[in-house]
Amino acid sequence: MANLIPHIAMTLGDPAGIGPEIILKSLAKETLGETCHISIIGTRSLLEKTYQRLSATTTLAHPDQLSVWDVPLSESVLEDIHIGEGNQASGAASFAYLKTAIRETLAGHFDGIVTAPIAKSCWKLAGHHYPGQTEVLAQSAGVDQFGMLFVARSPYTGWTLRTLLATTHIPLQAVPETLTPQLMTEKLELLINTLKQDFGIAFPRIAISGLNPHSGEGGQIGSQEQEWLLPWLENARNQYENVELIGLVPPDTLWVKPGLAWFQDANVATADAYLALYHDQGLIPVKLMAFDQAINTTIGLPFIRTSPDHGTAFDIAGKGIANCASFQAAIKLAVELTQQRFSQE
Repeated sequence: MANLIPHIAMTLGDPAGIGPEIILKSLAKETLGETCHISIIGTRSLLEKTYQRLSATTTLAHPDQLSVWDVPLSESVLEDIHIGEGNQASGAASFAYLKTAIRETLAGHFDGIVTAPIAKSCWKLAGHHYPGQTEVLAQSAGVDQFGMLFVARSPYTGWTLRTLLATTHIPLQAVPETLTPQLMTEKLELLINTLKQDFGIAFPRIAISGLNPHSGEGGQIGSQEQEWLLPWLENARNQYENVELIGLVPPDTLWVKPGLAWFQDANVATADAYLALYHDQGLIPVKLMAFDQAINTTIGLPFIRTSPDHGTAFDIAGKGIANCASFQAAIKLAVELTQQRFSQE
């Protein structure tokens, strides 16, 4: 299985956004035929419209040269999809693309999924009330424990940043009550298994952030660290003997060494992965360092899923100026992770 050529499903995302553009740009720039087989899950006519609109000013793959799994949409939905204007119709289309990709992957037709961006507001207009694509993937796959792992490879040093969020899209005030020893154990186990299974890191080093400034400073700035986070960490160290757990690292210093490794020196002593306790604690530094390179991969699924770490960008859709770097990186990572996972079977 070491020479596995993965079959990857690539969803079109919200067709009113930059999804069609970054897909055609990525597939024009990348020679992927020897490393994977890609099928675009979407609507061929919408890809063709994007090509006709932009091919005179930017390099795009021709839709006729691509494998497209055409998802049927009603005429009324198609007529209401307008580039740069996310609405109920574009939300209905992007949801149908995702559900089709999941169904066909679970049926064994694909090894992994790369998802283009969707707009949650458009999903809601179409009657689909989910926090995001991650939750739809997990529910459809019958998975209760899953996580959002952000991966980026530095263009300056080649160092790889991996950041897992313990909590995701919840209000900041809900974070302390949502975090529990059970949740932390679930996320840590997911991270350890992913590092071993998908990244081939047998003895991982994982840095874990504190919750409060200065990790609570001995209980002077918040009590969670003293009350349960530090005891939980000591128990985890005893449980995972082949894993080095670093922490609790004060949140304001957690990212100093990753920053040096990203911009200056890949040999700085860093961890293999970083466990942040809430959304902005993890994603502000990730996006500061790697806005155009970061990839979101859903861990805990029975298949690989990656996605660029940016949105639909309705404001620039159809203008030919969307940056496809993160999407290209998402394709490459999906191939690498799929090959690594299945090489062990």
